[in-house]
Amino acid sequence: MSRAIDGSKRKYHRKKILKLAKGFRGRRHSNFKTAKDAVAKSLSYAYRDRRDRKADFRRIWIIRIGAACRPFGLSYSRFISGLSKAGIFINRKVLAKLAIEDAKAFEAVAERAKSALEA
Repeated sequence: MSRAIDGSKRKYHRKKILKLAKGFRGRRHSNFKTAKDAVAKSLSYAYRDRRDRKADFRRIWIIRIGAACRPFGLSYSRFISGLSKAGIFINRKVLAKLAIEDAKAFEAVAERAKSALEA
């Protein structure tokens, strides 16, 4: 059987890969052979980094909460321990948002955590 060189399926496949490679530098956006490898690699990075993004945000929230706790004489770990002893269950995303946007509310939460640690 003869090899399909300019068939519609083949054209569609190449077009799809080259469209995904749009914006790549050098030959990687126009040459099918190199674009195919570059697109495969970029899709695997995208898949991996969608999962890593969650951990990155959690790290950022923890840093922000830790920085907001320092003026009250608490470390991050002591603050979280105090919250659990006080029976306050607020996730880190909300705590970080409180620390940035509503300092008074965060202060109240920090004081509750501090008093729970002392009791």
